[in-house]
Amino acid sequence: MDARSVVDLLYWRDVKKTGVVFGASLFLLLSLTVFSIVSVVAYIALGLLSVTISFRIYKGVIQAIQKSDEGHPFRAYLDKDVAVSEELVQKYSHVVLGHFNNTVKELRRLFLVDDLVDSLKFAVLMWVFTYVGALFNGLTLMILAVISLFSIPVIYEKHQVQIDHYLGLVNKNVKDAVTKIQDKIPGLKRKTE
Repeated sequence: MDARSVVDLLYWRDVKKTGVVFGASLFLLLSLTVFSIVSVVAYIALGLLSVTISFRIYKGVIQAIQKSDEGHPFRAYLDKDVAVSEELVQKYSHVVLGHFNNTVKELRRLFLVDDLVDSLKFAVLMWVFTYVGALFNGLTLMILAVISLFSIPVIYEKHQVQIDHYLGLVNKNVKDAVTKIQDKIPGLKRKTE
């Protein structure tokens, strides 16, 4: 799956495919709010097994009645190689390792106050997250994220001009406020790079 197919999925270019992915994701997350992850995995596995066993028996009966020799209905999938190549694992492990190292460096910079303004912004963000955490649990935030992921791109695409206009105004006002605060409080001026 490449970046273009993910964008097509989020912008609902193929409504059936996006509907299946969105519905399945939302169903899984909503199921996890009611049942434990073990139960959800077990129910999904039982449902999948029910469908595949029923289809295999149905095809077997049809083959017996028609006296045909089509073979196993899932033979094409059973013959496919599903092993993950070592090159693929190395490729993605290098990407993950790079992101991990960058995250550790940034957290070190923030916690050891390399730049006072950035560390204060991070502190405010963590303070806001304490309130978010008190209001929502992680699963609720994931449900909201999935719904947002599948709705915000479409809304933005339809109303891009108005949204860009108002975001520009908000961005300008925030920058002006931050500049005023930095000018009034000594020690908060950003370091020149």
